[in-house]
Amino acid sequence: MTRVRWLLVRGERGNPATRLDDRRPDGAAWSWGNEARPLVHGASYFAELLAGVEAMREGDLLLFTDWRGDPDERLDGPGTEIGTVLCRAAGRGVLVKGLLWRSHLDNLHFSQEENLRFGQELARAGGECLLDMRVRPGGSHHQKLVVLRHRDRPERDVAYVGGIDLCHNRNDDARHRGDRQSLPMAAAYGPHPPWHDVQLALRGPVVGDVEAVFRERWEDPAPLSRSPLTRLREHLHREDVSADPLPPQTPDPEPCGTHTVQLLRTYPNRLLLGYPFAPDGERSIARGYLKALRRARALIYLEDQYLWSPRVVAGFAEALRRRPGLRMIGVVPTFPDQDGGLTLPMNLIGRINALAELRRAGGDRVAVYGLENRAGTPVYVHAKVCVIDDVWASVGSDNINLRSWTHDSELGCAVHDESADPRDPRDPGGLGDGARVFARDLRLELMREHLDLADTDAAPDADADRDPDAAADRDRDAGADPDAAADRDRDAGADPEGAPGSRSAREAALCDPAAAFEAFEEAAATLDAWYEGGRRGPRPPGRLRRYVPPDLPTGQRLPARLLHRVLVDPDGRPMGLRLRRRF
Repeated sequence: MTRVRWLLVRGERGNPATRLDDRRPDGAAWSWGNEARPLVHGASYFAELLAGVEAMREGDLLLFTDWRGDPDERLDGPGTEIGTVLCRAAGRGVLVKGLLWRSHLDNLHFSQEENLRFGQELARAGGECLLDMRVRPGGSHHQKLVVLRHRDRPERDVAYVGGIDLCHNRNDDARHRGDRQSLPMAAAYGPHPPWHDVQLALRGPVVGDVEAVFRERWEDPAPLSRSPLTRLREHLHREDVSADPLPPQTPDPEPCGTHTVQLLRTYPNRLLLGYPFAPDGERSIARGYLKALRRARALIYLEDQYLWSPRVVAGFAEALRRRPGLRMIGVVPTFPDQDGGLTLPMNLIGRINALAELRRAGGDRVAVYGLENRAGTPVYVHAKVCVIDDVWASVGSDNINLRSWTHDSELGCAVHDESADPRDPRDPGGLGDGARVFARDLRLELMREHLDLADTDAAPDADADRDPDAAADRDRDAGADPDAAADRDRDAGADPEGAPGSRSAREAALCDPAAAFEAFEEAAATLDAWYEGGRRGPRPPGRLRRYVPPDLPTGQRLPARLLHRVLVDPDGRPMGLRLRRRF
């Protein structure tokens, strides 16, 4: 079966202590018969999550884990603050349980106070949210999951896994005007940083797997923190430090789709005493990527917040060296999220070195881009997505760096669709695996947005993005006349449907990996040339800018490299694996 060639089989996870691979009678390391649906952008995810939570009833179960939670973050307007929504659910008799990373001090730009407030609000309503610091020194819990189980309506069961936190900055959409509830970031992103992100909505037996991930952490008997100061604070503030028992896990939902989903995780080799469900840690995210990369032949499409660490991109580089026809596209933030004199160099050096490694291996077959909105403001890419040869797709909380692959807790989903895609090329990798509907559709959805081919921005208007009311007026006017939108596109020079160069023809061409690579290259070059020419004439379509790594002065490189390795991108592997350069 194709899935065996791409997914980790039993034993390849490298963690026999977990219950994940013992949940099915056939011993499969994945679940089949699922429906995995990408929710691109926080606004799409938040609206669906709101509707799902508001429909829950007494006796239902809601579980969540997160890196940061801001209880006042609105899911969809006033009265839909995430804290309020969860408290209302608890008040209706929904059993609400959560785990938030305790975090470090807020003056280090993390989220200890917000997470504490989130837990306190939920506890007053009858829910329970614990602040979990069971990590390596300097580590974090980075998993972002929500599980909704329904006592009498199992067909409604759903789990959400991906990169979107329940916090400020995340509620953006395809127009990328930013969340009105914003946290400060690097000055280049403006007061409301545009934000690009992806979450998966999962239905079917995989919901039980995601719940099992939560239960392993919830039932860990270790103290929530080993720090004497933190434990004193817990005592003084009368924090809840003991997880109440959960009801027995109910049977998995019935199969409902064609997607095989494998949960991949990172847990560090925790010092002194490890997790009972991962005594030596787990690095199945790294192992899953490396197995998939060995079959890469045509195109690696990657969206990532960091793309750091030569030790992690070595697997990508090796694939590029072995396969001269393989191309790689990376979409990353143009600037780090913080631009301080200390933090900026140690954030930049990891990507500078990683891209140098990739380009040594692949030359001009490696192309990396940043994004901007129609107003020219850079878009912060927070998505963690990879599609290989339109067969294997991964969406999760994990980034391409050593921290995500070894040091923090992470959760991702590798998806293999049993449905072959009928569009040409039907087997881009040439190995007989065949393109798959889910992986190809995910890649095309993201590419269409970045090329301005998506319906959400069919009539680009830079002035409208500078003035949000202008876009609303334009859409309202178009709604008054059903033909107005079509007339506007035709007047703007839109090509007839299906004609060479038309939008539908360009979208169809994107199925071909080589054509997709060239489409990104051409769009970025055209937009770059428009800027270099003084922005004369209409702004070209597309949101892609070629990413050019900055040149750090020699005097900054050595200290930046040391700080990056120790603080920014630490290694959480056991020493034996480090010495053997294995994951």
